[in-house]
Amino acid sequence: MLRRRTVGDVMTEEVVTLRPNTPFQEVAALLDANDIAAAPVVDDNGVPVGVVSASDVLRHETGMPDPQGQEGNDERAWGKARARVAGALMSSPVFTARADWTIPRAARELRRRHVKQLPVIGDDGLLTGIVSRSDLLDAFIRSDVEIRGEVEQDVLGRILGMDEGTVAVEVRDGDVTLRGHVPEPRLIPVVVGLCQGVDGVVTVDAHLAAAG
Repeated sequence: MLRRRTVGDVMTEEVVTLRPNTPFQEVAALLDANDIAAAPVVDDNGVPVGVVSASDVLRHETGMPDPQGQEGNDERAWGKARARVAGALMSSPVFTARADWTIPRAARELRRRHVKQLPVIGDDGLLTGIVSRSDLLDAFIRSDVEIRGEVEQDVLGRILGMDEGTVAVEVRDGDVTLRGHVPEPRLIPVVVGLCQGVDGVVTVDAHLAAAG
C-alpha cells in the first residue's frame, strides 16, 4: 500500500529547548533569536514537562494574564504574568505526538488541544523533535509534478502493476484527472481510492473504462 507521510517526516529534529529554571529573559531571547513561536521545557533526562509560547512571554511582558484581558480571573494565568523562570511560565501538562503518527492524526490533535505545536517523543518518553501547524500544512502543499509522479509510479505502477501509459494522469492545483483503461471494472474505484490517499490530492476525476 501507499506509504503515508508521518510526523517523523515533517517534524523539526533540532529543537530549541528550555529547562524549568531557565530565566525569563533568556526564554524571551531564545524565542526571538531562533524566530520560533514556542519551545518545549525538558527535565534533566530530556523528558518534556511543558511548553513556553510567545503568548506566554507576551503575558509576562504586559504584566497581564491575557493581553486582551480575557483571562483576568485566572490565577494560573496571573502566575504566568509574574513568572521569573520557564517552569512557572510554561503550559503544563504537555501534549505530545509520536513520530509514527500520520499527518491527519497530528492535525486533529493540534485542533483538539487548541495548540500550535506538539513536542514529539520516542518510546522512552524523551524528546525527539517538534511538529507545528505549518509543518503539517507544508506536507499537503505539494507540487503537481510530485503528485503526478506518485500516482503514476506508486499507485498505477508499483501497487496495481499497470503498464506505463495505460492511464494518463493530469494534475492541476492538486486536482487529479485520470483517463484510460484498467484491466477490470472493479479496479476503477480502487484506483480512485488510492489516488485520494496520496498526500496533496484535492479531488480525483476519473474517466476510466475496463479494457475490452
